[in-house]
This record gives sequence, C-alpha cells and structure tokens, in this order.
Amino acid sequence: MNSKPVQFDMFDTKTSHPVDVTPVANTRKSVPDNEEALAQQLEETGRFRILRKLTPRPIVRREDSPFERLAVLIDTETTGLSHVTDQIIEVGAVAFTYNDEGAFGNVVGVFSGMQQPTIPIPAEITRLTGITDAMVQGQTLDLRSLEAMIEPADLIIAHNAGFDRPFCEKLSPLFVSKAWACSVAEVQWAGFGFEGSKLGYLVGQSGLFHNGHRATDDCHALLEVLIRPAGADATVPFTELLKSSRKARVRIYAENSPFDMKDHLKKRGYRWSDGNDGRPKAWWVEVDEDNYADELHYLQSEIYRWKDAEPLSIRLTAQDRFKSR
Repeated sequence: MNSKPVQFDMFDTKTSHPVDVTPVANTRKSVPDNEEALAQQLEETGRFRILRKLTPRPIVRREDSPFERLAVLIDTETTGLSHVTDQIIEVGAVAFTYNDEGAFGNVVGVFSGMQQPTIPIPAEITRLTGITDAMVQGQTLDLRSLEAMIEPADLIIAHNAGFDRPFCEKLSPLFVSKAWACSVAEVQWAGFGFEGSKLGYLVGQSGLFHNGHRATDDCHALLEVLIRPAGADATVPFTELLKSSRKARVRIYAENSPFDMKDHLKKRGYRWSDGNDGRPKAWWVEVDEDNYADELHYLQSEIYRWKDAEPLSIRLTAQDRFKSR
C-alpha cells in the first residue's frame, strides 16, 4: 500500500494531482531576532518594499525645544465638502517648532477632538473616515484647548488649506488672521519623485502606513512626509513649503475675456469661477508676484488684445490665501 502523502492543488477546482512532498532540509536563513532586521533583510533581496507603521513623535515642552517658531498642522473631518452647509465632526492638530531656515525642532503639542453635528453623518463620510453617529454622540470640541494651541502659532498648515481654512474660520476667529500654508498647492511633490500629492501617495511612497482619514493621524503622517529629506538632492519639503508661504502671490481674474479664448486660458492653468461663492464669474489664476508683469502682458497681448486691459488683480499673502472668498 502506498503511504506517500498527497497534496491537492487549491487553485484547480476540477482535478487533483499527487505531489511528492518528501521533507527537505531547511536552507533558509535564520529569522532575525527583531522585526526591523527582518524588514531590512527582505528589502535587501530587491524583491520587497516594506511599509512601516507610522509612530507619532514624542511631545516635548516648548521651552525645551531649541527653536522658537511654532507651526500647527491641522486637519478637519466634516459631513461634506461645503463650508456653508456642512459641519465639522473631527479636528486634529499637531504643533511643532522650527527655525527660520525651515529646520524641524520638536512636536510640542497634539489636539484631537470630535463634535456631534446637527445632522446625521452621511454614509459616504462614515465609509471614508470610519466616523459614525455613535462615535460623535454627545461630543463637543474643546475649543479652549485648541485655541490655546493656535494663538501663539506663526503658521497654520493644512493638506488642502482651501478646504480646511474656511471650516476652521467658522470654528474660531483666531484662525482668520493667521498665516496659512497649503502642503498640496505650495510643494512641488513631483519634483521630489512622488507620483501624486494625495496624502496616501506621499505616506506610502515614504515607506509608511497609517490610519488614514482620521484627523490627528493624518497630521502625524503629514509631519513625517514634510520633514523627511526627499528627491535627488535630499531637500526637506517643509523648507520649500516655508519659502513658498512667505511669497506674495497675485490672483488674476480674466473677467470679460472672449469666449473663444477659454481653451487657451484653461491650457495655461486658469480655473473657472462660477461666482457662487462671491468671487467674480471668470477664469482666474494665481501667480508669484514676480511673474505678475509677464502674466499681465500675456492677457493683454494674447487674450484681450488690448494693451491697456487691466483685469482684476488681488495681491495675496499667507494671511489672505485659501480663504473662502
């Protein structure tokens, strides 16, 4: 009687085939004593890329940090996309110190809080964030603690400040006069070798993973991406963000531009404003203040074809940018 064991093909639903499974000597390398050594061993084969779970940095007292400047990363989860009709359900913030050259100091504060909205949380928001009506039941944000963190900040940073700033300004007037920076619009992520500017792309390509779409976790993740050297010249993205936020920009509205010029404007990077948010109904673009004269010349010569044309132009600083209107 043949007592040789057989093994069945789990992927064949029609037939099975006997396979010789005679034990062989274990020739694999011994398993390292710690997880990091094992991860490095896998990476060294060239056949694996390892994602490491993001570990938030420890909090130190601000007076113990070597740098005096203070930035606050902030993220909001909301019931929808409209700052007019939708409401905040979660706020996360991470405060850190830095110097004028853009060097990172220490994490000096963390805020996390939920708030029950006056409407049920839409199913799509729950699917995206994991936040349910039961989780926010009876919850209110500790605004006093949040404002204590925001008040001394030199810079507020959001990953899509055009979305977060209007919600934050409705939450507290302290946000209105602060300088804001946007880590989507003001960092050239492609130049650092990233495939996109979504936080999930940035975190994954940095070799990390985290609990995405939860406010405080996203802040910790964004901090790591911003302060890690990236690209061929190992530049720190936060340094670029800081420099960009300090530059004045000019928003130009190409009002009353000829209809048949819309494709030219769109190709050049202009976006359409339908006027529903109080802004002019027109194609518009933002340019660095140093490039304003060139952009004005383009509009006068290529779009309006009138050398004295003066489209509406608004100078913006970090205190003005990313407001709702």
